[in-house]
Amino acid sequence: MNEFEKVFGRNAQLVVLEYLIRTRGTTTYLSGIAEETGLSHSSVARVIEPLLKQDMVKESRVGKQIRTFTLNEDSETIRLLIRFYGDLNKILEKRG
Repeated sequence: MNEFEKVFGRNAQLVVLEYLIRTRGTTTYLSGIAEETGLSHSSVARVIEPLLKQDMVKESRVGKQIRTFTLNEDSETIRLLIRFYGDLNKILEKRG
């Protein structure tokens, strides 16, 4: 269990968001997120949609069927979450 999960518990949307924060600056795809997080492809597909609607994640298309995703670091919400994630990890690491 990572530091984020210790505070907020584990749900699919939070797991995807935390993964994207940790790997910010990179582009990935649904299967890659599923593989790295241990979630099913369908779970990732389901929870990525609200993140797209909130403009927290950007989507690009490669060809007709391949969708890629990256964290939208231009989003004020995402910038706040990145700072919060970093600060939270520092506090929880001090606690041991």
